[in-house]
Amino acid sequence: MTPQDEIIIFGLSLSSSWGNGHATTFRALLRGLKAQGRRVLFLERRQPWYLENQDLPDPDFCELEFYDDIGAVLDRHRGRLEKAGAVIVGSYVPDGRQLIDALHSLPLQQLCFYDIDTPVTMGMLERGEEQHLARRQVPWFDCYLSFSGGRVLDRLHDQFGARNPVALYCSVDEAAYQPMDVSKRWDLGYLGTYSPDRQPGLEALLIEPARRLPQMRFVVAGSMFPPDIDWPANVERIDHLPPARHAEFYNAQRFTLNITRDAMRRLGWSPSVRLFEAAACGTPIISDRWPGLTDLLPDGRAVVLADTADDVVAALTGAADPGAMARTARDIILTDHTGRARARDLIAALDRQTAATA
Repeated sequence: MTPQDEIIIFGLSLSSSWGNGHATTFRALLRGLKAQGRRVLFLERRQPWYLENQDLPDPDFCELEFYDDIGAVLDRHRGRLEKAGAVIVGSYVPDGRQLIDALHSLPLQQLCFYDIDTPVTMGMLERGEEQHLARRQVPWFDCYLSFSGGRVLDRLHDQFGARNPVALYCSVDEAAYQPMDVSKRWDLGYLGTYSPDRQPGLEALLIEPARRLPQMRFVVAGSMFPPDIDWPANVERIDHLPPARHAEFYNAQRFTLNITRDAMRRLGWSPSVRLFEAAACGTPIISDRWPGLTDLLPDGRAVVLADTADDVVAALTGAADPGAMARTARDIILTDHTGRARARDLIAALDRQTAATA
């Protein structure tokens, strides 16, 4: 393996999935990169809330190192950074703007940005919020790898000056997420960290159906929900569910609910990692509606689209067997959206850019 086969990533977190969806996205991608023969060094800023809630402190598919100071970590790894095939900075990395400035001053082979929050990032840049990425930095990247695709890529290029925007959707580790023979504990469940802009969707598509269907069982798993939410008695709460328990959680549901953050729903083409996880487990999915979803999972064939509580109640009380829909969704995800598939997408994007600049 040559130095050019190495990819160095500065990411929000790999070691802890607490309160973030980045960790599971990186884990699937990095496992896929290892399977493709690439070596990865993942550099994670040491932060107390992640250190206290680690669920993967010592991954076997990459080298993980923690750092406290940008200058010190760049000095320590300068040789590797300059020889690596690509250096990638993820969204929401602490002091990301300063980190990108420092990396831009080095003679790197490729400097890329992996935005796992693209619509949110674009909104922040429009408001002048530049803690993690400055608008002036967007044109610097050899590849702007985007969690969102479709028309979002055009906006990245036309409005923000991204030279080479490429869709790099999140993905799922198919070995960790698959059907299991477990009893169905809940009729509908939801997994996600609390977000104010997702809460109206949760109210309409899970809490209200739970009130209307007191004979059924519901569950919401995720951290940071405020204490003043009025949960119906038939809604079970799980504060934090580590990734090792996700597959069993999905398998224990008759249906699972996907809710998208407001910015991502408005722009579309932003599939959540939770969507891929549930589909890989063979769990039927009810989702809010956004542009691009039906190109990924056809409505009625691979997903149930819900706009109101009535739609959810109809799905939960309908006589139709959702098994065929779940199998179709699983086939789609296992073909195009595993960690190995996404690693191939990343390598192809990096290779195209290398060839274009040769």
